[in-house]
Amino acid sequence: MEDRNTLIARFQITNWEETQLPGVDGDWANGARMAKTFTEGIEGASGGLFITSGQEEGQRAYMATERITGTLLDGRSGSFVVQHGGLEANPDSWFGYIVNGTGSGDLAGVAGSAVISHDDKGAYFTFVLE
Repeated sequence: MEDRNTLIARFQITNWEETQLPGVDGDWANGARMAKTFTEGIEGASGGLFITSGQEEGQRAYMATERITGTLLDGRSGSFVVQHGGLEANPDSWFGYIVNGTGSGDLAGVAGSAVISHDDKGAYFTFVLE
């Protein structure tokens, strides 16, 4: 159920570039630079770093940090940083937060949770704003 403090923000990954992680020897952790376009709930884009551990598709763990810049449904615009992660095989483990103090513009002071989910339309964040 969506209320005035809950925002569903659909996105598409528009760039994925694997990258070396400084100080990581071997293949126990991998990184990628990513970019997303937000098309529903937030009009805008993000860029960030995605880190995985594990080799088997569907069995890895991930952690990501990204900066989202855009305009919310209520017209506020600016940017904020989100950190999210979890175990691919266990959606109940997925977590995410808006990092306190990272908001700018109309979004200065924004805080709350930010969890990724998937449905038949694709991937989306559920933001619960405080």
